[in-house]
Amino acid sequence: MLSLFFATTNKSGKKKRKITKAERLKQLQEEEERRQKEEEEARVKYEKEEMERLEIQRIEKEKWHQLEAKDLERRNEELEELCLLEGCFPEAEKLKRDTRLLSQWKHYIQCDGSPDPSISPEINTFISLWKEETNETLEEVIAKSKLVLNQASTLADLDSGNMEKVIQDENVTLYVWANLKKNPRYKSVRFSETQIGFEIPRILATSDIALRLLHTHYDHVTPLCPVPTSLREYTATVNHVVKDEVKYEETAVDKELQEEGKQENESNSVHEEETKFEEQSGSEVQTSFVQEDSEATKCELEMKLLSETVLSAQFLLVKNANEKPYIFEDNEVDLCQFTTLGGVYHLDILELPPQCKPMKGWMIVEILKEGLQKYIYPPETMEDVETENAFPPIEVTLEVQENVIFFEDPMVARWDAEGKHWQTDGISNVSYKPEDRLITFSLETLGPVTLIQDAHINMPFQSWELTPLDVDKVLLTVTTVFTTIQIQIKENLCLLASITLSNKKHFSILEGKWMTPISFICALKEAGLNIFPSEHSHFYVVINYKDPLIEMKAYRQLALLSSAFAFGWSKWNIVCSSNKVIVKLKEHLSEKPIQKPNWTLLMFSGDRAQRLKINENSETFSEALKEETEFHSTLYHMVKDFASQKAMEKIRSSSCQLIDSVCYMLLSTRVLSYS
Repeated sequence: MLSLFFATTNKSGKKKRKITKAERLKQLQEEEERRQKEEEEARVKYEKEEMERLEIQRIEKEKWHQLEAKDLERRNEELEELCLLEGCFPEAEKLKRDTRLLSQWKHYIQCDGSPDPSISPEINTFISLWKEETNETLEEVIAKSKLVLNQASTLADLDSGNMEKVIQDENVTLYVWANLKKNPRYKSVRFSETQIGFEIPRILATSDIALRLLHTHYDHVTPLCPVPTSLREYTATVNHVVKDEVKYEETAVDKELQEEGKQENESNSVHEEETKFEEQSGSEVQTSFVQEDSEATKCELEMKLLSETVLSAQFLLVKNANEKPYIFEDNEVDLCQFTTLGGVYHLDILELPPQCKPMKGWMIVEILKEGLQKYIYPPETMEDVETENAFPPIEVTLEVQENVIFFEDPMVARWDAEGKHWQTDGISNVSYKPEDRLITFSLETLGPVTLIQDAHINMPFQSWELTPLDVDKVLLTVTTVFTTIQIQIKENLCLLASITLSNKKHFSILEGKWMTPISFICALKEAGLNIFPSEHSHFYVVINYKDPLIEMKAYRQLALLSSAFAFGWSKWNIVCSSNKVIVKLKEHLSEKPIQKPNWTLLMFSGDRAQRLKINENSETFSEALKEETEFHSTLYHMVKDFASQKAMEKIRSSSCQLIDSVCYMLLSTRVLSYS
């Protein structure tokens, strides 16, 4: 029985011996010893790794302190050299002032009576004299008499019996239709060889009316909009902040220059006591040069501070704002968010004037003293609902100006003459045919209308790139959701190189035309190619906010290097903090594009530039310094560490006007914050 108790039989018929207590204790002891050994090995390994980590950290920290000390030691020298390089900006401003003065002088000596468009009083005087002009030549009077005597009946269409006339030039197109026959079947008005026209209700088809469509290819109505009170207060606050900041900075500059002058005078006085008369004369000459340099430095600093302070005041004042600084009425178009494109279409219904009648060989016509009168539609007073239904909306078909690009279906707005603003009510059944560039809509009452588009439809940008071309020429490429725009910059001029829409090249009349930066920006905006943020754009676009002063410094230094280095958008610029910007760069001396460029990442914080260890394909972001590199106070001195001699010579020989224009375009697009 005992043998049966201590022995068991498994399924295979073999007996399994039970482990004794002594064996169990020995096994537990061995496991404990093994565990202690493993723990000891892990502890030793951890201590070793920790010591190695601390040693590496100590070495890196020591190396970092050495780099900081080295950077601090050469900081003043680098900033002084940067100041000399940035002397191109005041030099470019001087050239622009000289050009403006020369232009004004040429206009003055011409004496042709034309006003200077930059001087408002001259424009006002010219318009007033034009209105009062009565001394006309006989030829002009005869031409106007013919125009008056030629009434609509002589231009009547043979089929419909009604009159239509189209008069067109480069800035204005006039369409006129007169209802001479008053046939209720002719309710569809289409001007010859176009699809532009009206669908009028029966009551107008039987009335003595004329329809007039005047398309001005420019917008002279929007400037009549008053600035909202809150927006005016906001602008005044910005100006106040700018003035205070500029005044404070000017005082600081004066104080700094006075201290420098005081130190120079003290050193000169000591020097004079220890030297002879000849050395004293040399010291006086040197002092005069120091004073001249101080005045030049003061001028440069004031110009730099003014531009930087204006930018910072505009954006720092509202960077934390959650609401817009202005309020619009219902249906009123927010002109900070939307922009008018394609000019203004003035739609009017006029009372048909008396027509000329033949009588015994004479043509008799009644001339109205009050001139043409508007036809009120619908009437201002309506007795009942049935009468109201008798005045349905008028369907209008317009042609979109071919030089304007709409990335989405355009919206229609009408002008409120009483409130002096554009609004969207009273407009229905809007449809757009992009292939034919025709837009159709219904209006309750005719008046000035315009087409509007979101001004920020191309913001934020998807990417950007700044690439040098041949001598003193740079290409700026901005890629948005809808388009890729390439802009060439040379000296003080800009040119639209190409536009790509849906991977297809689009032709624009602006291509190939060199213009000054300001005129170029205005032309692109008027064409619907707005890639230039305003001071209100951050309310409508999710931006990658960057400190304005750091952003300003970055643009200036990128412009200095733009003749020999290509720069581009980096995805890490969104990840880093607002007081740092990250761009990618590569040396680019050839006119041909590089197929597989080896980009280097740069991080700039306004007073420190460094190369990063990561690249565009890295999985995580790190501010670690690239091996065997140093950081500098400026981008110029940082690229100097690895740039070729040819590249540095090209940078130093760049045109001041090119650098200024590149900086202006970077500031206007603000690619570091809006990409």
